[in-house]
Amino acid sequence: MRLEDINIRDPFVLPYGGVYYMYGTRAKTCWGKADGFDCYTSSDLVTWDGPFEVFHKPEDFWADKNYWAPEVHVYKGSFYMFATFNSEALDKKGTMILSSDDPLGTFKIHSEGKITPDEWNCLDGTFYLSPDQKPYMVFSHEWMDVGDGQICAVELSEDLKRPVSEPRTLFCASMAKPWVKSITHRLWDGPVYVTDGPFLHRLKNGELIMLWATMADQGYAEGIARSDNGDISGNWTVDNKPLFDKDGGHGMLFETFEGELFLVLHQPNETPLEHPVFIKLDEKDIS
Repeated sequence: MRLEDINIRDPFVLPYGGVYYMYGTRAKTCWGKADGFDCYTSSDLVTWDGPFEVFHKPEDFWADKNYWAPEVHVYKGSFYMFATFNSEALDKKGTMILSSDDPLGTFKIHSEGKITPDEWNCLDGTFYLSPDQKPYMVFSHEWMDVGDGQICAVELSEDLKRPVSEPRTLFCASMAKPWVKSITHRLWDGPVYVTDGPFLHRLKNGELIMLWATMADQGYAEGIARSDNGDISGNWTVDNKPLFDKDGGHGMLFETFEGELFLVLHQPNETPLEHPVFIKLDEKDIS
């Protein structure tokens, strides 16, 4: 199949061992009951095989809806999936970490419960390893809790089992004014600003940037935030214009085996029409 035939949200590409592994949220079950994650594979980024189920809900697992944004990162020789879950009973979404010895799974529960605070609504955890080899998870603290959505970071234990610090807020969505647009929702009295899908990337000059998604004039959009010290501990600022604003987002960056840089995101932001879109970039486009 080709990209336009793949109906997923939040695409994430892991290049590994000569194969591109693409994970994502099943669009058909995104907004309600859900039970697993899939992966698609390709050797050329044009034709894809799959879906291959890489995680299926264990019988006694607490979460039964909103299985979102699986990302797979290689750390200390294993594959770790950062993914968001929710349940009808609790209705407090959060991010957990799963693990596998193979990029096609089967992934098993790894973290000791949610990494994000139980009392918060959180989503879209991603992995960051600092220059001094400290692991972190960066995630979105959802607008339904705070109105002005936040991007936060928490330090992880070396084995990625648990958080070892309190969450730190790096920036909030309204810092992207004037291009960020608020939305209205029955759950919040007043304007709402969205933060989704953080992803960390280090430029060749050493600068640490973060892709993140929000809303702009033409719908879903992708922005860039930047650390002033090249690490997660820095002060973060948001670029004064979006990277992409054509109703697509929840993006990430990856390099092909030939060294080409791609932005991948889903577009349009409408179920069931969304599919992965790949956009070739030059690093100067994001510097």
